[in-house]
Order: sequence, then C-alpha cells, then structure tokens
Amino acid sequence: MSAGIRVAITPGEPAGIGPDITLALSHRAFDAELVAIADLEVLKERARLLGVSTEVIPSDPQRRSPVHEPGKLKVLPVPTQVPVQPGTLNPFNSDYVLQTLRCAIQGCLRGEFDALVTGPVQKSIINDAGIPFTGHTEFLAQQTGGYPVMMLVADTVRVALATTHLPLARVSQTITRKLLTQVIRVLNKDLRDRFGVQRPRILICGLNPHAGEDGHLGREEIDVIAPTLNALRKMGMNLIGPLPADTAFTPHHLAGADAVLAMYHDQGLPVLKHVGFGRAVNVTLGLPIIRTSVDHGTALALAGTGKADVGSFEAAVRLAVQLCRAQRTVHA
Repeated sequence: MSAGIRVAITPGEPAGIGPDITLALSHRAFDAELVAIADLEVLKERARLLGVSTEVIPSDPQRRSPVHEPGKLKVLPVPTQVPVQPGTLNPFNSDYVLQTLRCAIQGCLRGEFDALVTGPVQKSIINDAGIPFTGHTEFLAQQTGGYPVMMLVADTVRVALATTHLPLARVSQTITRKLLTQVIRVLNKDLRDRFGVQRPRILICGLNPHAGEDGHLGREEIDVIAPTLNALRKMGMNLIGPLPADTAFTPHHLAGADAVLAMYHDQGLPVLKHVGFGRAVNVTLGLPIIRTSVDHGTALALAGTGKADVGSFEAAVRLAVQLCRAQRTVHA
C-alpha cells in the first residue's frame, strides 16, 4: 500500500516550465500526497496566466493525506528573491532554486517526505550568479553525503552512467577500478533494495569501439573494466561484459537485462531518450533518499504558453511512489 506516502516536488527554474508542469500535474490523481516546495505567488500567477483552475494552498506538515486530490496543490512556501517573468532568466533567483532543493532534501532526511521529485534547473544561470553548481546529482551528494549514480528509466529500459557531466577528453582518466567498483556496487544494491530485483543482471558497456577489440582500439577494457568486473563477480554479482556499446543496446541483449551501465553520458542516454523521450525518468541512486526527476530542460520558450508536456514529470512522480512502495516491501 502507498497510503501515507508524501512526495516533495521542487519545480526548479521559476522562469521555465517547472511551474507549468507542476500545475498540470496537480490535476492528475496519485495515491500519495504531493507537496510543492515553491513560491506560492509564482504558482498562483502562472495558474492565472495559463487559465488553470488549480487551488494553490499552504501545506500542513502535521497532517498527511493518503492521496493527492486533483485540482488542488499543496505548497510549502519558499519566496523568490525577485519577481519572475516566464521565459526570462534572472540570476537573482538562483539562490531560491537551491533553497527549495535544500528544504526538500532536509525534509526527506528528517522523514517529513518519503521522496523528492525535481523539475528542471538552468545550471548556467546559477553559475552566472556566482554559485558553483554542476547539477542536481552533485548537489544532492553534497547535501546528503551519498555516492550518487545517475540512472535513467524509460519503460523497461534502465541505463546508468559511470561518469556524468564531464568533457569527453576526461572520461578515460576518470574511469578507474575504484570508481567502477563504487558505481556498480551502488547500482546492484539499489536495483535490489529499491526496484525489488532479487539478483540484478547488469550489462556493462566497454569504453572504446568494439569494447577495445582486444587492445587494438584502446586498453581500458583490458586494464580497468574487465578486472573490475571479475572481482565483483567473485562477490556474487551478475555482470555481463564489457560489451561493445553498439550491441549492448540491441533487443537481444536488453531482453534479459535489468540495467545497462554506460561509461559516459552520451554513450547511453541517446539510446534511452530515443526509446522514451517525454516519459523517461532520471533516478539518482546511492543516496539516503529517493529522488527522481524529469529527462528534459527548462524549455524557456514554452514557459507560460500552456504547451509544455507534463509526461516526464508525471512519470517521475509515479516512479517515486513506486520506489517508496517497493522499498517498504523490501524492508518490511
């Protein structure tokens, strides 16, 4: 049962489509309580602009609801620093974005929320404000002390990443035995504990074309990846690879896989987004909290137009509720 599950939602960049899709989401039915952590007035003003009949109300932290009531949106208020103009970025609101995240994360750590679902942020404007910010994943690790592993989910396909937001020139030197061991252990553990997969079968991509072709196209597979996989297999993990990435994602291999580990961002995510863009979900593994997110950006040109697609945000909330339910079952 998911009764009693409370999910925190951070809409992200206030000038983007985060408020739009949060309001659209409020009209869907969920068997969990949803609480948006955002500026009340921004949401009310965006609802007026969009012509959306959402009742925006302050959240009562002491009273939990078993379900979300469509047409209503509970909000834990955090004020923006300056007024928000849809589609126009303002660096003075960068700290607001981070403050909503801090509030949600601390609420999850205290047990006030069971999961966090994040809307899209504009990393560039946060950096323009003089605040070092690489992305949600790194910020979550900093705030929670976890070891984050990014995984995207679309339908039955799950793709995790060994490295995330790095220049391609730095990927090879970053992929070490230590890093791969940590990433694969997190992936294996969370597939068991949060997705309920008893013995995960994980496909591991090579770094180079043809998985290095016996060293002729690179030695990372021989020197780093294969020895790491052999050591982890001795610990009981069911790991296949290293496989050439261009064959790892074929239907034959995916049919028996619980997840694929790609070595870098654009090795795995183009395939995942081709399979399910608009309904794919970003899941951060390795944290003490459950966190899911959308698979798209702030779409500033769509802010306030009513044309934003809520599909990925809705999928992120439904997966967060599912993970809460699965985790409770595993630990019952």
